[in-house]
Amino acid sequence: MNKLFRYFLNGLLIIAPITITVWIVVAIIDWLNSMLDLGVPGLGILLMVILLTVVGFIGSSFLVKPFIILTERIFHKVPLISIIYSSVKDLFDAFVGDNQKFNKPVMVKMSEDSDNHKLGFVTQEALQHINIEDKVAVYFPHSYNFSGELFLVPRRNVTYLDVPSSEVMKFIVSGGVSRL
Repeated sequence: MNKLFRYFLNGLLIIAPITITVWIVVAIIDWLNSMLDLGVPGLGILLMVILLTVVGFIGSSFLVKPFIILTERIFHKVPLISIIYSSVKDLFDAFVGDNQKFNKPVMVKMSEDSDNHKLGFVTQEALQHINIEDKVAVYFPHSYNFSGELFLVPRRNVTYLDVPSSEVMKFIVSGGVSRL
């Protein structure tokens, strides 16, 4: 009976990650496809990919940049819209684009009298604009979650890691289970 239960758990460990991954991917594809439901499965996603590519191509043109800047200025002036737009834009800029923020993985000593360390990402190395010169901004993602905390820590406690950011993020989000 014990051996049978171990086989069951082994099967669960093999099937569960595959099934959950496929379920999430299918749910995202269904959601994206439903945004432009054209009656043919997958056509909405294909059209969305083409549309985003065309918008990206046109948006990179020097003729369109003034309109984008004008739109952003308008969004920044409207009270509620400015908070939503700037937050979403900053979040996207943090992961993709020219201003990626999670590209400096660090190990931070959490206190002087302890050997406990925490992995995170330096998001700002200079904090003079808020009159703090001896600290850096470090974002610590939570494990198994899409959230985290921002700490301002002394520079002397920060050790930069020579490891790809994506590997450090995967290590943190997995709760240290994946390999670094």
